[in-house]
Amino acid sequence: MSEVVQARAALGSASRWGNTEQIENARRDLAAAKLAAYAEKIINEAPPLTMEQRARISGMLRPTGGVSK
Repeated sequence: MSEVVQARAALGSASRWGNTEQIENARRDLAAAKLAAYAEKIINEAPPLTMEQRARISGMLRPTGGVSK
């Protein structure tokens, strides 16, 4: 079962029980799973990237300051 399907099921379960904190966490996990699946798809379809391109793209995923939630 894919991470997206598992995360969607967890969100459904949390929603059924009405636990606000679990719903928030499940929504975040579902968004992350969708993002990872999309990134994997694009990476698999793209030609090899240069080191400069990799550094620029990976830099987009790093926090630039402040406190992460």
